[in-house]
Amino acid sequence: MVGNTFFGNFDLASAAIWMFWIFFAGLIYYLQTENMREGYPLEDEVGNAAPNQGPFPVPADKTFHLRDGRGALTVPSGQRGDREDLALAQSSVAAGSPYVPTGDPMLDGVGPASWAPRRDVAELDAHGHAKIKPLSLLPDFHVSAGRDPRGKPVVGGDGEVVGRITDMWVDVPESMVRYLTVDLNPEGSGKTRLIPMTMARIDSDRVTVRALHAHNWEGLPTIRKADEVTLLEEDKICAYVAGGTLYADPNAMNA
Repeated sequence: MVGNTFFGNFDLASAAIWMFWIFFAGLIYYLQTENMREGYPLEDEVGNAAPNQGPFPVPADKTFHLRDGRGALTVPSGQRGDREDLALAQSSVAAGSPYVPTGDPMLDGVGPASWAPRRDVAELDAHGHAKIKPLSLLPDFHVSAGRDPRGKPVVGGDGEVVGRITDMWVDVPESMVRYLTVDLNPEGSGKTRLIPMTMARIDSDRVTVRALHAHNWEGLPTIRKADEVTLLEEDKICAYVAGGTLYADPNAMNA
């Protein structure tokens, strides 16, 4: 009973509060270690083990069996490693100094144009189908509002016409346009590239992509399949176009 002591001043109320604190401490430990299944052990800028790893140990491996027959993933030991041999150089010997590109940053995928090594498979919906598909392959979808960009010329940030829009890629579960297909040869050579919808402005007579100039379009990352875009391909495409905001115009970068 509350009020009856077990020994000294320790009673049932004291036992309850101590049990709560022990449970709470264990919960914090569990949540923190589970949070360390990605990105640990910590490394410094040059890839060496960081001197301060924190008070919690890296958890033991846990294997996750992925849905839709996509194998298994073991973390933390099986986590994706960082990209190797990046075309970057530290601007100063002082710790924490920024890194600067040593080549073409858009082609090398560094700085604002950097991308992460995501899985080279398409994102799936709840039914195991690819989420993002070309509108031309979706007979149940049509443009019901706004301007239809198909057939419009594409103009870069330098005012040059680089091609025309031939298709739109739709996130089927979200009913949202994610990418536009640009034919770089309006004669229909099949040299096509994808651009993120969010980086394009659709006007009445053109589609403008200010982040890219005429000489950048050939370097846009391509996709392997005509009817599917993978997570890795998406990251590379978005990084390339977004990086053009800073890197497409050499004069702007050197200003």
